[in-house]
Amino acid sequence: MDLLEYQGKQYFAKFGIPVSAGEVTDNVDDAVAIAEKVGYPVVVKAQVLTGGRGKAGGVKLANNADEVRFHATNILKLTINGHVVRKIWIERASDIAEEYYASFTLDRSKKLHLGMLSAQGGVEIESVPDEDIAKIWIDPVVGLTADAARQWVLDAKLNPKATDGAVDILLKLYDCYINGDATLAEINPLILTPDGKVHALDAKVSLDDAAAHRHPEWENFTGLEPIDERERMAKEKDLQYVGLDGTVGIIANGAGLAMSTVDIVSQVGGKAANFLDIGGGASADHMANALTVINHDENVKAVFINIFGGITRCDEVARGIIQAMERVQLRAPLIVRLDGTNAEEGRKIIEEHASDRLIMKPNMLVAAQTAVEIAKGK
Repeated sequence: MDLLEYQGKQYFAKFGIPVSAGEVTDNVDDAVAIAEKVGYPVVVKAQVLTGGRGKAGGVKLANNADEVRFHATNILKLTINGHVVRKIWIERASDIAEEYYASFTLDRSKKLHLGMLSAQGGVEIESVPDEDIAKIWIDPVVGLTADAARQWVLDAKLNPKATDGAVDILLKLYDCYINGDATLAEINPLILTPDGKVHALDAKVSLDDAAAHRHPEWENFTGLEPIDERERMAKEKDLQYVGLDGTVGIIANGAGLAMSTVDIVSQVGGKAANFLDIGGGASADHMANALTVINHDENVKAVFINIFGGITRCDEVARGIIQAMERVQLRAPLIVRLDGTNAEEGRKIIEEHASDRLIMKPNMLVAAQTAVEIAKGK
């Protein structure tokens, strides 16, 4: 679950991380009232789950009520990278002497927590040279100690005036990341003010959905952006699904194969309607759930089922597809590619039931081409 900036700041505040005073609204008049309350100058900021807000005109400084009204009106009309701005955050503007970057996430390859700190903040971290990013790997059992945090700040070569404040915030940010059950806790920028104070000027937080049972308060974070109905259905059915805007539905087993399937559909001139990873699930129930979600998308004109059998047996997948078709009244034909464990048996099962609604193809490329052609009405 990705939080909007203002939600991230509220989350940070629970762990004692200093953030700018402000409030959120979806109303221009309220924006003016909030600005009067927090005091000028203020910053009016679009609340969307995407980057590039500043370049898109979604972050504006206002020195009086007329400017707040003007900027709030314009920002609430914006669409940024496909995200419609429905809420704005009004916060007291901060005097900035220097901008830094700080974050915690998981390094899965090392099975350790990774902290990144840089004296270059306020820009995309990907644009910062690796040698200018101080990294620290943290054993979850040991955690981040004050001594380790201080050495980390020294390694990052932050302004000495920021050392104590940065150490304090990094320890709190790690607490937020661990005890807040986040998969990412990022501050960009972390600022040093002219009077030597350090605080979070922005917040990017991703929460671990698997920990939701420990956090009933997370329910307050839902409903702020329209939820894709397909994604809602998929979540209810425990499917890994991301809705896209194409016409070829995708079902694959494994995230890597699903991404490759989306790519190959694009390469042959089509556009995927979704990313759907059924994992190791091959049962009729699991396949029916997947097809039900895709069937809900009226834009889908063909469904490409791309399976590579490892632990999952292709004959079981084939039986699941046949049984699922008996349960779901599909609006689009299925194009199937099976390879791997028991692939021949699986292909035989599909071919025995083949029709213009169920098409077996020998490999991934031909199957993708067929799906795209059908989706285009060729």
